[in-house]
Amino acid sequence: MDTKQRILLEALRLFSKRGYDAISVEQIASAVGIKAPSLYKHYKSKKDIFDAIFEDTAKRYEEFIQTISIPVTDSKQDVVVFENITAEDLVQKVKSLIEYSLHDEYISKFRKMMTIEQFRSPELSKLYSDRYVNQIQNYHTDLFTKMIEAGVLKKEDPCILAMVYDAPILVMLSECDRHPEKEEECIKKLEDHVRLFYRTYSCSKTHKTQS
Repeated sequence: MDTKQRILLEALRLFSKRGYDAISVEQIASAVGIKAPSLYKHYKSKKDIFDAIFEDTAKRYEEFIQTISIPVTDSKQDVVVFENITAEDLVQKVKSLIEYSLHDEYISKFRKMMTIEQFRSPELSKLYSDRYVNQIQNYHTDLFTKMIEAGVLKKEDPCILAMVYDAPILVMLSECDRHPEKEEECIKKLEDHVRLFYRTYSCSKTHKTQS
């Protein structure tokens, strides 16, 4: 790992434990094993480090979702896949995303950092809402709208359906962050939640046959 990446990783470790504001550039440099002037050769400021962490996190997530069989990026493109998905395929998609979010050190620490900072910084609070609430909600609202139009889901308010689908996932992810020992229990609950959602709101012949 080169020095630039070590700076990002050590900064993220510190931010996730104590928060962004509580950590200085000097502390980051010390954790890396270099002096502050050397750090400034790679990043202009602490904000520059944070921005690089944000970009790196997004890149890592995009690279991961390309490895799973079911995409979760573009609702217009993804609706073709979800129209014919089975309950168990959907369960595996959610399980893969949750396990990745919990066990990828970079992604996990970034989420924990943002959880802390949402109460301290209006800017990071908005960023947290956009990344962990609005983006997910908007994606599923658009996806469910198209699935309703295709006759795959029952005719319900797609925004409410998105809330029903997403809320337990976000709650269980947060529970695992606080209590890692409950991961197996939480994932089991999420699997049951996905199956229940599928049974309750699916209406296509394909889905009924595969249920």
